Amino acid sequence: MSALTLKVAVNLVSKAISVGRGINAAPLTIAVLDTGGHLIALQREDGASLLRPNIAIGKAWGAIALGKGSRLLAEDAQQRPAFIAALNSLGHGSVVPAPGGVLIRDQAGALLGAIGISGDLSDVDEQVAIKAVEALDLRADGGVVA
Repeated sequence: MSALTLKVAVNLVSKAISVGRGINAAPLTIAVLDTGGHLIALQREDGASLLRPNIAIGKAWGAIALGKGSRLLAEDAQQRPAFIAALNSLGHGSVVPAPGGVLIRDQAGALLGAIGISGDLSDVDEQVAIKAVEALDLRADGGVVA
């Protein structure tokens, strides 16, 4: 696979919702972006709060923009807050440095895009993102070696 298609993005969203319901996660919002940071698919479950779409997009956008999962961006925010502030200035406030944004790679390692999830605890958001990506036989790259 060389590009993230709408069909794959919609399947990722569906799988994420299914995974979330399977673990009784809070209502989730899922965003899937291509390698250029463009939104391909976005769904907000019933009951998800008002800012969840922006947060989900920001987690995925930050991952694409910097080439690493948003968990690592959260660590950067703690260690280098001025850097994250500068990124948000350059990106017009688009980076959300919290777990839940995961790079999507094909089996050969080529970058296809990113998925961002918001709604539950950030660790749960990230877990759902990883499981959704892996369920479609793609590689989830959160930047953390398991």
